[in-house]
Amino acid sequence: MSKGILLVNLGSPDSPEPKDVKRYLGEFLMDERVIDLPVLARTALVKGIILNTRPKASAAAYKKIWWEEGSPLIVLSERLQKKVQKQTAMPVALAMRYGSMTIKKGFQELVDKGVDEVLLFPLYPQFAMATTETITVKAEKLRQKFFPNLKIESVPAFYNKPDYIEVLSNSIARHLQGKNYEHVLFSYHGVPERHIRKSDVTKSHCKIDGSCCATPSKAHEFCYRHQCLEVTRLVAEKLQFKEGAFSTSFQSRLGFDPWLQPYTDRTIERLGKEGVKSMAIITPAFVSDCLETLEEIAMEGQEIFHEMGGKEFTTVPCLNDDDEWVALLAKWVNNWALSKTKA
Repeated sequence: MSKGILLVNLGSPDSPEPKDVKRYLGEFLMDERVIDLPVLARTALVKGIILNTRPKASAAAYKKIWWEEGSPLIVLSERLQKKVQKQTAMPVALAMRYGSMTIKKGFQELVDKGVDEVLLFPLYPQFAMATTETITVKAEKLRQKFFPNLKIESVPAFYNKPDYIEVLSNSIARHLQGKNYEHVLFSYHGVPERHIRKSDVTKSHCKIDGSCCATPSKAHEFCYRHQCLEVTRLVAEKLQFKEGAFSTSFQSRLGFDPWLQPYTDRTIERLGKEGVKSMAIITPAFVSDCLETLEEIAMEGQEIFHEMGGKEFTTVPCLNDDDEWVALLAKWVNNWALSKTKA
């Protein structure tokens, strides 16, 4: 069989104009794994309220971070794809879960090159309903409808793989440049607490009570909260961060339901009020910098910190097209191809 790789990231509007942002948000927020309400309630919320109020503000935020080459997330993902392609003989395609760079187009690109076995690679270290799961479910639906002869295998969450933690830690260390920040905050994209419970394969373990994530369970294979906390623990251990000088928070909540806590904006505010003068923020839920890291964290977060009396605020870039990350990703896909050949 001829093998190929499909890297899949979140996606982006085609431009930072309100009409394109509205179209993108409509597709994103109507995904039942993003807003997991019954379809009528979801439609009323998204099309009746959110899409009539949010696109203009979101467009203004996108305009702040938009590059000459286009959307930062798209540009950075394309750079990653091109670099990985140079380190493997298999064709490597790139797709987005939402927007015009569809998964269907990615599959078609590979099929046109003679590929009949695809390694689907969601570019998310941790599992979540709204990231990894929605990609794999969408890919399977497309396969059944348009590519019935295509064989697909999906890469599971890689949050705790030692070589990933090594690469992530090395990147963080380089960007912190040996400076002794008073506090290092690991900020992950938030999800509603109900997503954690829905993903609990045991249907009883995930209580979000402060202890369940530290208690061994098969639920952890699909527990976003556990996987985020584990990345923090492993990186802090690797870089020898002092206890009390680092913590974990969650950003980008939507609506009024309980989301994972503590919230990033309130944590930044609290640290400033407590007298912390220098802090660094790491965003390991993303492999590519995007609106959430470049605008919500680097701009809004910094503004909050300075308003609270903080002085030095540093954001650590995502792995993006870091050469060590590229080499690791290429090693993983090449090892996959080799294992298939041996089998």
